[in-house]
Amino acid sequence: MDRLVSAETNPKAPALRPVDAATLIIIDRKTKTPKVLMGKRHAGLKFMPGKFVFPGGRIEAGDRSMTVTGALHPRAEQALMARVTRPSAQRCRALALAAIRETFEETGLMLGTKEYGSPERAPAGTAWTAFHERGVHPDLESLHFIGRAITPPKRVRRFDTRFFAVDRTAIADEVGGVIGPEAELVELAWVTIDQAKALDLPPITTVILGELEARISAGFAQQLPVPFFHQQRGRFVRELL
Repeated sequence: MDRLVSAETNPKAPALRPVDAATLIIIDRKTKTPKVLMGKRHAGLKFMPGKFVFPGGRIEAGDRSMTVTGALHPRAEQALMARVTRPSAQRCRALALAAIRETFEETGLMLGTKEYGSPERAPAGTAWTAFHERGVHPDLESLHFIGRAITPPKRVRRFDTRFFAVDRTAIADEVGGVIGPEAELVELAWVTIDQAKALDLPPITTVILGELEARISAGFAQQLPVPFFHQQRGRFVRELL
């Protein structure tokens, strides 16, 4: 865990409050060895250039009002509300939707269902309008909450990131032309967890991959405890939510 503290630490960085963020791991479990979707960040980006990551980012205003189908599993919602100031179901919902929206913006993949037609409404001027146009309802029921990590102090950017996972079968549609040499993600790859660990990853991504592997081996049930990584007295600790 110590490598999570030392990585990219800047002693002169100001004391920043972590920003709520969410990440989505798409898993293909059709084969004997599951695969996950990883994206390679553009080498010219200031934040994590050239690293392989899961799509994700911070909550945006539209994530709080987008129409959805289904609801987060009660156990997932319980874990999302643990160890936070002013917990609310709306915040949990917004985090899940942020993960789905960011995945679409970065990969072109739409997670959800077309069974119910177009959502009744979508926040104007946001990526959610594409879901409305293509008749895709974001589906919260398909999401698993599998981890949380707070960036240690003395970083240029700090996030309180929730890691969600979803099966590949939840992909309802896809928009082409999102990945490319000038995009945020220049490459997408379906890789086994062992193959993913060999890529150039942020330290926390390596840790979460290990947690995911253990979770799949344990049956990938919603009721499994959720690991929470954060710094305590200068050391990164792992708690269970």
